[in-house]
Amino acid sequence: MAAKIGLPPEQVFKTLVARPDRNGICMVVIPGDRELNLKALAAAAGERKIQLVPVKELQSLTGYIRGGVTALAAKRDFPVYVDETIELFDVVSISAGVRGLQILIAPADYLHATNGTIAALAEPKKSIQ
Repeated sequence: MAAKIGLPPEQVFKTLVARPDRNGICMVVIPGDRELNLKALAAAAGERKIQLVPVKELQSLTGYIRGGVTALAAKRDFPVYVDETIELFDVVSISAGVRGLQILIAPADYLHATNGTIAALAEPKKSIQ
């Protein structure tokens, strides 16, 4: 997606859906070139454990399919946790709710629209050997 819209991968953010062990669903927004640190998310959310929601549950929970999930207009208002690197950019790309369609938005506007909580959530992708 980053190459398609002409932005570096770290400036194109993906939205993941997670289920904590005690509270309801939450959304997590991290750079496209990184992966989610589940322990960091659990700490940010005040949970003991947290896991990603299986792909087959995404549409029923959010109204979106994989690759199209966005925190801007989900079925319900879920808590949104955003990786701190979003603040490094003047503009970021996020899903517009349809796979392959992106919105360019200022991080402050995105955080305001989603009531997002900033935290250190992402880590480099592990290489497969």
